[in-house]
Amino acid sequence: MTAASSPQGHLSASRLPIWAYALLALIAAALFLPGFTVLPPFDRDEARFAQASSQMLDSGNYVDIRFQDETRYKKPVGIYWLQTAATAAADAVRGIPVGADKVIWTYRIPSFLGAILAVLASAWTAARLFGGPAGFIAGLMMASCVVLGVEARMAKTDAVLLSTVVVGQAVLAQLYLGRRGPVPAGRAAWTAPLVFWIAAGIGVLVKGPMVLLVSGSTVLVLALWDREAGWLKRLKPLAGLGIVVAIAAPWLIAIAIKSKGAFFAESVGHDMLGKVSGGQEGKGLPPGYYLGTFWVTFAPWSLLALLAVPWVWARRRLDAVRFCIAWIIPSWLVFEAVPTKLLHYTLPVFPAIAAIAAAALIDGFDRSREKPRRWLVTAALALGVIGFGALILAVAVIPWLVDGRIDPVGVALVPAVGGLFALSLRSLLRGERRAGLAAGVGAAALLYAGTYAAVLPNIDGVWVSRQAARAVAQVRPCPDSVVATAGYSEPSLVFLLGTPTKLVHGAGAAAHLTADRACGLALVEDREAPAFLDSLGTATPLPLPLADLSGFNYNTGKRLHLTLYRLPAS
Repeated sequence: MTAASSPQGHLSASRLPIWAYALLALIAAALFLPGFTVLPPFDRDEARFAQASSQMLDSGNYVDIRFQDETRYKKPVGIYWLQTAATAAADAVRGIPVGADKVIWTYRIPSFLGAILAVLASAWTAARLFGGPAGFIAGLMMASCVVLGVEARMAKTDAVLLSTVVVGQAVLAQLYLGRRGPVPAGRAAWTAPLVFWIAAGIGVLVKGPMVLLVSGSTVLVLALWDREAGWLKRLKPLAGLGIVVAIAAPWLIAIAIKSKGAFFAESVGHDMLGKVSGGQEGKGLPPGYYLGTFWVTFAPWSLLALLAVPWVWARRRLDAVRFCIAWIIPSWLVFEAVPTKLLHYTLPVFPAIAAIAAAALIDGFDRSREKPRRWLVTAALALGVIGFGALILAVAVIPWLVDGRIDPVGVALVPAVGGLFALSLRSLLRGERRAGLAAGVGAAALLYAGTYAAVLPNIDGVWVSRQAARAVAQVRPCPDSVVATAGYSEPSLVFLLGTPTKLVHGAGAAAHLTADRACGLALVEDREAPAFLDSLGTATPLPLPLADLSGFNYNTGKRLHLTLYRLPAS
């Protein structure tokens, strides 16, 4: 199936009208916004990125990257620049001095916009490959899949990176499908290369060479499969590499001088090679992890991807299908081979999966010769229901596990979302595409709105740093009181309490109180309490407990209890 043979309708064969993109942008925004401003900062990556960006704003140093006094050289500077610019713009709109009201949602704006751009670029690419209707459906799938909804709400690199990857892949798709046509001349010959290489340069500045890994592996597989690569000359690779260097090199040179080479030692030698050679931060997992978690990360559409496999195999020699295969398989194999695994790492291949799932849904499932075998349908249904159903049940169960309470919103979501999802499955399997897609998007929208806007923000035990920030705000003896925390050192605590927050052990918390008797505060976890009290000694009055905090640290998997102290006024 090619774009020219796509089903005809009010959406043209290989492109979508402006109104379709506007509608997709509105749908994506509606799916991504619930909880955007009310969810506290997540640990650990989001809080680290946002805190480092906040310190850039405070210091005015836009070359060096720091978390408190420590260098943060794991990723390039691109995302920090975007977050500082977004925060400065948001504060200007709110009419306050930059950084005067430090809130996490301003640092999430680049991820939100990047996710919407990724949805639109996914739709454009799928439309170019398989026709307008498939493009619109692929855009819907990307907007409503679980993992992109998570990344759109986090002040991290991945949603922005995805947008650069998909824009680059869109250019490659256009050049590949048109490789046997006349070579563009004049300005037209530069449009596609400029878009590709600018996207690549931005991607490198955001997260290093990941964007080139996806595009490079796609090109390599296509060249080997077709035994031709002449069309790549249309990318103008020499000039293109110059564009990438022009975008990324100035900061890379500046940080190399500033850090005396430490940035490259940390980002390449420790972070990148560390992920390849072994599991970092306890995230080492065996191959097959992403295949096993796909039923959750691409939900509620993961079952359609499995049902599309026979359709893809039957059409593997068609250019559009071949391009998607070359996009998905090599990158997926690399992700599975690398020991360090996080759920969002496979996100750059999801647009291609959405494209072929949408095309198969339109072109294959309605024809008797294309219908998947019964065992495949059964397996897809079972895995799809397990993946999305687990999320639905988790929303109802987690408040009980963490806070020991029943959340009425979480409980109400189970039958409501489950019913819509069941209706979606029933309609899709009957060939009622519009009803099935509408019910599926509705199920996702209801689940995300209830989860992110109501259930998650109210699970107090998960947000220990938020509890601490509220307690400190109520009892802070001085406007500039600094908190020393012992036994609990999550980055979100620094973001919420301020850069001067001290991450110490029990003895360090005691020293902080004795050094700043009038204003100092100490937040001490129970396991550090003996060392804290012993270090104060008998000559110091017993500290006053001001607040007790209890919760669950989802990074360590442990429950904890903390006490906020100050010394009594003399």
